[in-house]
Amino acid sequence: MTQLALADASVLVAKRALPAGWAYQGCYVDGVNGRILGYRQPDSSTLTVESCIATCSGLGYKVAGMEYSRECYCDNSLINGGTKAAADTECSMNCAGNAAQKCGAGGRMSIYSNGPLAVRQLPGPQKTGLPGSWQYQGCITEGQGKRVWKYQIINQNTNTATTCLTQCQKFGYQAAGLEYGSECFCGDDVERAAAGSTTAPESDCNVACPGDTQYLCGGGSRLSWYLWKGTPLYVWNYPSGGAAGQYQFLIGGVVIPLVTTSGVNGKYTFVEKWGTGPPNSTGAYELDVSQLGDPSKAWRTMHVKTDVFCSAGLTLPDKAGRQINIGGWSGTSTFGVRLYWPDGSPGVPGVNDWQENVNELSLQRGRWYPSAMILTNGSILVVGGETGSNGPPQPNLEILPRPPGAGVYTAEWLQRTDPYNLYPFLAVLPSGGIFVAYYNEARILDAGTFATIKTLPNIPGAVNNPGAGRSYPLEGTAMLLPQYAPFTAPLGILVCGGSTIGAAIALDNCVTTEPEAANPSWTLERMPSQRVMPYMTALPDGTFVILGGAQQGAAGFGLGTNPNLNAVLYDPSKPVNQRMSVMANTTVARMYHSEAILMQDGRVLVSGSDPQDGKNPQEYRVEVFVPPYLLSGRARPSFTIANKDWTYGASIPITVRLNGGGATRVSLMGAESSTHGNSMGQRTLFPAVSCAGTTCTITAPPRANVAPPGWYQLFLLDGPTPSTSTWIRLGGDPAGLGNWPNFPDFKRPGV
Repeated sequence: MTQLALADASVLVAKRALPAGWAYQGCYVDGVNGRILGYRQPDSSTLTVESCIATCSGLGYKVAGMEYSRECYCDNSLINGGTKAAADTECSMNCAGNAAQKCGAGGRMSIYSNGPLAVRQLPGPQKTGLPGSWQYQGCITEGQGKRVWKYQIINQNTNTATTCLTQCQKFGYQAAGLEYGSECFCGDDVERAAAGSTTAPESDCNVACPGDTQYLCGGGSRLSWYLWKGTPLYVWNYPSGGAAGQYQFLIGGVVIPLVTTSGVNGKYTFVEKWGTGPPNSTGAYELDVSQLGDPSKAWRTMHVKTDVFCSAGLTLPDKAGRQINIGGWSGTSTFGVRLYWPDGSPGVPGVNDWQENVNELSLQRGRWYPSAMILTNGSILVVGGETGSNGPPQPNLEILPRPPGAGVYTAEWLQRTDPYNLYPFLAVLPSGGIFVAYYNEARILDAGTFATIKTLPNIPGAVNNPGAGRSYPLEGTAMLLPQYAPFTAPLGILVCGGSTIGAAIALDNCVTTEPEAANPSWTLERMPSQRVMPYMTALPDGTFVILGGAQQGAAGFGLGTNPNLNAVLYDPSKPVNQRMSVMANTTVARMYHSEAILMQDGRVLVSGSDPQDGKNPQEYRVEVFVPPYLLSGRARPSFTIANKDWTYGASIPITVRLNGGGATRVSLMGAESSTHGNSMGQRTLFPAVSCAGTTCTITAPPRANVAPPGWYQLFLLDGPTPSTSTWIRLGGDPAGLGNWPNFPDFKRPGV
């Protein structure tokens, strides 16, 4: 019998014992471009064709191969472009466990398969079937002493071009690279040249993608480079001149404020971390911007009795527009409830001061870093915090004034996410319920029981770290998007910036959502730069200005680096990913403990910064950011109003002077207290307005869920240009706060 006949007989012997569906496919060359089957099993001195097939079949593989008498390999296809040997006789070695069978040879593999045999050709970079408009550009070197792109994702067993590019695209990056098989990098193409990367031979990118071995994913210090070639994933606008806005110095300060608040008396209150600041500080001041020419008249010294370091602030809906400050740093200050009745007027000094007596009026639980909000019934919701400076969490909520017999409401979600949930972002929702965002989570609470009624998807973080956070100490900033008459649309939420745990990589994106939607999701938009500890202010034209912060780090003393000096304007009326404009720069670093609030003339009051980093100063200077609508040269509209105490749904007449600048609108801007990126009380509403001649009639918002009771700045807009504002009160004082607290150390305006 010839040698070929003997080999055929061995195959026939094996075939008679094969499991159903398995068949011999031939003798194949192994090792030219790597193994042709990817999963080697333990060598066996008793190996047979049947035992190798049984092993591979039991592991779920469809292809089995025997080599060098005792080696068994498995896979679902031939890989690395495996080809048949010139003759079956090249698989000439007897199986170690059955001399009547052939089990390959040196560099030769006897191949059996269950069904048709698939052959994957020699791997190369993926060039077709890519997601979206990505295109392969070539193999490039890593940077000179640094990475080409800083955002690294390790996909140990799943990395492919599709996986990598999809993630980069989701976060707005238009360049990507795959390296050493399992590594994915995202960024922008300008970084490639800046890093000193150069073109490399294609053969240098020679490591298979672990998620799909028919493709290559870079090599050692080599990247398979891809670019997005379709419609840009984002468009940032770069206005110039007055269209970019302008920073201006306002006045030298006397305090490094912790919380700033717009007063209904036309002035601005500053409270600071008294007791940990300068020895001569009183902890509180009031700024009268009508007296800027004489700092001794512009600043009025006020006093607090305990340390307001990292407290919350609000303007109450009582008829005096009193301001409340809640919580503090340590000891009795954490239980502090402080009240100020704004008096005086621009140019006329007030005499009232902060009132406080922790033995008469206090929180049920001590709180450091809490948030506060006015509820639809006019009472005050206080949320979270810690028991004191760097103390245990205070994972609960309480109400002021304290309802008879009421205690605190435990919140599991605050306990679980401590310490990354401080100064949570709060909002009353038009459909009922309370929205709260903290760390990287968000939910809706029942307004009566404070139980969770909806949990939103987690807030996206960094492209390579879903655990990045948005609230202190991974501090971002948040705003409620504008609401428009007839106020039937769901409320939008905007959150910008933040940082990651550990490495503290500042985020370069904003996210938006509509919590009341049936299935809410988060829409992500790239920012022009990274920001942690930013602050944001709503403007009367419906836009938002994002200011300050750092480009690296986290919130806290000495934890942020590289101040972000650039302002960004966010316009939600534009298409997603086209909403941001790169505006003017300041020369003043505004980092930890910085604030921004809307002024009655439409400018933004910018203050604070206490980085304690040895590089940037404690900042006493006060600036303003002047938005473009005040730099256009257009004359400002004006109005007069008699009724400044509105009921829901009422028709309110105003007398106007317009200049033909465009459509006539009015906006209501909620009284806000700014601290740590959180503007407590902020809300933007555009009620219906109709005009005849010089008389316009405003229809007040319809109910408290649309606009909680309280004080609002009323602006008239003539096209893009706003008037100066007038304070109005909406919804009265339903909780009777004007009669609270009934203690001798507190003045009460009544109801």
